[in-house]
Amino acid sequence: MYDVIYIFRGILIGLMVSVPLGPMGVLIIQKTLQKGALAGFVAGMGAAFADLFYATVAAFGLGFVVTTIQTHELILQIIGGIFLIIVGLTIYFGNPLKQIRTKKRVSKTGLLGDFLTLFFLTVSNPVAIVVFMAVFAGASVFGDEPSIQVELFVLSGIVIGGGLWWYTLSTLVNIFRKKFRLRVLITINRVSGVIITILGGLVILSAFGPIRAILSGA
Repeated sequence: MYDVIYIFRGILIGLMVSVPLGPMGVLIIQKTLQKGALAGFVAGMGAAFADLFYATVAAFGLGFVVTTIQTHELILQIIGGIFLIIVGLTIYFGNPLKQIRTKKRVSKTGLLGDFLTLFFLTVSNPVAIVVFMAVFAGASVFGDEPSIQVELFVLSGIVIGGGLWWYTLSTLVNIFRKKFRLRVLITINRVSGVIITILGGLVILSAFGPIRAILSGA
């Protein structure tokens, strides 16, 4: 019975970190519109497993990993921002009609690429580890007597919660996708590309102290 409680706590945390639609959410919606529900869900799981990575580091207190991430935080943010800009421009100038018109089945290689793209982009945001550390410390997620077993239950719940959200989102978006005309899909593709490119630029700007203070309203 207690096992279910800890898994449920993890599911809630997974939903909490996944539901806000940042650049990852926009990118997953775009992939769903272009390639279908499966591609969107697989891409979402890339983000979910990246969250799981940071949650694992926070839960087990892997000091070396935390130190390494903090040391290279600036580089990670800049690389992540550049990657977002490249993805955004690729989406903007790409033609979403090719895959829709040919009606080809999404290949395993393509799905792996979608998964790795979202995994890398999410991992390049070191702020995630701070979020998990704060949640774990303030909410008594692991109970009064934390153990490896309890932590594993919570961590499994986190990836399940993220998976549930990305499955729901990709399924709903795919339903509306079938009702869109081709011209609307092109417009959505262009808008998504612009949004992701701008967000990539903001990620790079936020990596620098003075600009970070301005963006945070400090």
